[in-house]
Amino acid sequence: MDAGQLQSQELGRLKKRAEFLFVRDGRYRAQGAVVVQARKNPNQEGLRVGFTATKKIGNAVIRNRAKRRLRETARKLLPEYGVPGTDYVFIARQNTCSRTYSDLVDDVKKALLTLAR
Repeated sequence: MDAGQLQSQELGRLKKRAEFLFVRDGRYRAQGAVVVQARKNPNQEGLRVGFTATKKIGNAVIRNRAKRRLRETARKLLPEYGVPGTDYVFIARQNTCSRTYSDLVDDVKKALLTLAR
């Protein structure tokens, strides 16, 4: 499947706690304002993604803003830099909301490229 076909494909979502725990046991990369975890899923062909933000980073407004920013970067970058058949979890860090959007995109891109190796 080439990048053009993958871009038209919808990203799957991780929703259950067990799915997040499955990805946690894979590889991860902490880069700037984000931590990206990845693990091959033999049962899936497409990309699936989940987002999380702990109470350590702030109140509900801050956590939701951080997850919105991560969702947008994932929507933009995963079709190009994601590996098909892989599940990803994006974890917000303390400075996810204060980081400029272009720097956040660079952080996610670097993390995805490292995990793709």
